[in-house]
Amino acid sequence: MPELPEVEVTRLSFADRIVGARILEVRLGKPLRWPLGCDPAALAGRTVTGVRRRGKYLLLDLDRGLLLLHLGMSGSLRFEAALPEAALHDHFDLMTTQGVLRLNDPRRFGAVVFCEGEASEQARKLLGGLGVEPLGEDFGLEAFHAGLKKRRAPIKQVLLAGDLVVGVGNIYASEALFLAGIRPTLPAARISKPRAARLHAAIREVLARAVEKGGSTLRDFSNAHGESGYFQLEAMVYDRAGQPCRVCNTPIRMLRQGQRATYFCPACQRG
Repeated sequence: MPELPEVEVTRLSFADRIVGARILEVRLGKPLRWPLGCDPAALAGRTVTGVRRRGKYLLLDLDRGLLLLHLGMSGSLRFEAALPEAALHDHFDLMTTQGVLRLNDPRRFGAVVFCEGEASEQARKLLGGLGVEPLGEDFGLEAFHAGLKKRRAPIKQVLLAGDLVVGVGNIYASEALFLAGIRPTLPAARISKPRAARLHAAIREVLARAVEKGGSTLRDFSNAHGESGYFQLEAMVYDRAGQPCRVCNTPIRMLRQGQRATYFCPACQRG
């Protein structure tokens, strides 16, 4: 599943190229997770003024309204001057004067939703409950630690919930907890301020490094140029069950939390 770094990498790979493009036509394939929310023909003639990210959502700002894009479990975007005829899993084409933006999504859990603005009911429904951006200036240690103190759930589950800090998905939560030396099963409320500071820094470091490496390609993720990511090649614990820890040689363990696989080192993450 594309996580925050993959979505940010995708944004960076086409944002500059599509800004200023005028929409010529919109082609829809099979239904996605949510309906578009407007007549596709009504988007013709509008201009793309910017591309932003909020959590795992991409926001295509238009001169009138905006499009919210989510990659779901298996989605990826391509943006090229021209693309081949849409195939089986190509479910959205935004044809513009500067190229075609295409969403390919085999499992169809992704979505493209038109909103009149961020204050609209639909936009607030999708974006309103998201926590602060971990790579932004608003991600402060004091508020982060105070938020942890209010939660009794295991710290890994708190990070995945996304209402305290957004976008720290399964891969990067495991990696950040390893870097901070915190066991994923530890109740969030028991994390002291010094340990919260280590985790706060680890979240920033892991996510920034993942963006730098182009994200993680575990199955079929690629950016809007069709390029794969390489962060998974240097992962410390994720998907390494049974392999020696890169720090202490203790075998990495895997456990299930909320039906998601969690990876950790029992020696480096004692508590």
